Amino acid sequence: MGGPSAEREVSLSSGRECAAALREEGYEVVELDAGPDLCARLAETAPDVVFNALHGRWGEDGCVQGMLEWLRLPYTHSGVLASALAMDKQRSKDVYRAAGLPVVESVIVAKDEAQARHVLTPPYVVKPNNEGSSVGIYIVQEAANGPPQLGDEMPAQVMVEQYVPGRELTTTVMGDRAVSVTDIMTDGWYDYAAKYTPGGSRHEIPAKIPAEIFQLCLDHALSAHKVLGCRGVSRTDFRWDEARGAAGLYLLETNTQPGMTPTSLVPEQAGELGMTFGQLCAWMVEDASCDR
Repeated sequence: MGGPSAEREVSLSSGRECAAALREEGYEVVELDAGPDLCARLAETAPDVVFNALHGRWGEDGCVQGMLEWLRLPYTHSGVLASALAMDKQRSKDVYRAAGLPVVESVIVAKDEAQARHVLTPPYVVKPNNEGSSVGIYIVQEAANGPPQLGDEMPAQVMVEQYVPGRELTTTVMGDRAVSVTDIMTDGWYDYAAKYTPGGSRHEIPAKIPAEIFQLCLDHALSAHKVLGCRGVSRTDFRWDEARGAAGLYLLETNTQPGMTPTSLVPEQAGELGMTFGQLCAWMVEDASCDR
């Protein structure tokens, strides 16, 4: 848990919640705040299983997964390749597109270029190519006078992506099963604060959407999980432009280590299967392995 990424605080929250739940389920749990000495601390602790509650770069992009493979420690969530692919939004889109999944137009450009001109016709979104939790999201509206001025938190290379109006939908996959669809409702953009502040967003589960769209979300999420090579739990996010029907549904990204906090979406969807939070965490531990 923890680690050095922009999502450190979310990871600490996830880690605390999961550790408490696993203790309730009867597991012996050691909490490690991931730092430069993580390899040595893991070797010293010699756990039966590593529950990876890290979010963001380093912990979710294949780096820690590679270290755990080297140490031959069974771990939760996806393996090296799937983690690296899913964390790179543009490369994962290439995989989705090759599999026939619907994605919106996007390009990777230098931060300076994104600030100097409209790379795409507004409206569009500018965001990091390899961060999660809606860290560093800039929406450029149709009436914008000029390109956005990006903050210091943005990397040297950014993704510029066509904006899709409409609703924010998400689907959890557990193993080989797509669980349900949640409709995420906020007063504005589903940003970092909306995700992690109690009351920042409202979750309708199961989503009250047409049966065709509901089923497409389930099918696309399971396909994304499979084509990226994910394991354990993943969560795939969508935007749906209601005015365009099925043609307005687009896959945004797949999260290989979704948040596990009190306001997180995966535990809510697991509840639709009758699973408590503790049972969900236990399922993930029992699913752990090397060579993922």
